[in-house]
Amino acid sequence: MTALTTEDVQDYPRPPALRAVPRTVRVEFGGETIVETDQAFLVLETHHAPTYYIPPHTIDAVLTKALGKSYCEWKGVASYWNVQSGAAAAKKAAWSYGAPTTRFEQIKGYLAFYPGLMDACFVGEHRVIPQPGNFYGGWATENLKGRIKGSPGTEFW
Repeated sequence: MTALTTEDVQDYPRPPALRAVPRTVRVEFGGETIVETDQAFLVLETHHAPTYYIPPHTIDAVLTKALGKSYCEWKGVASYWNVQSGAAAAKKAAWSYGAPTTRFEQIKGYLAFYPGLMDACFVGEHRVIPQPGNFYGGWATENLKGRIKGSPGTEFW
């Protein structure tokens, strides 16, 4: 297993940074691998676990638009997606930006999955731990240090 570099989430930038992912990203759901790609991007933001954005053409699952939207001051308006693979279904399990801000234009139409609603997510060989809380969709890995936003008491940072 190739080690990940130790990173402190307090050192991540604000405003957030967008980077290409140098490893394969995999998502498993409904007993199937629904994503395996080396074309993902990640967003790094202070106090957050990285969020991984996956090109839609690499997703092997049924995606249907879910009700609701949210607004990110950095990326714009997010739309939500229900995900189905075989008999498994998860509501609002992913989100995307159809018209992101200029800084995040590269992730237009890409989807980010809530790892806690999937069977498993991986960065390379490293299994992801869902970012704490019910709102954020960051992918924590064992190399992250610092206090990750989402746990009780961190809501207003």
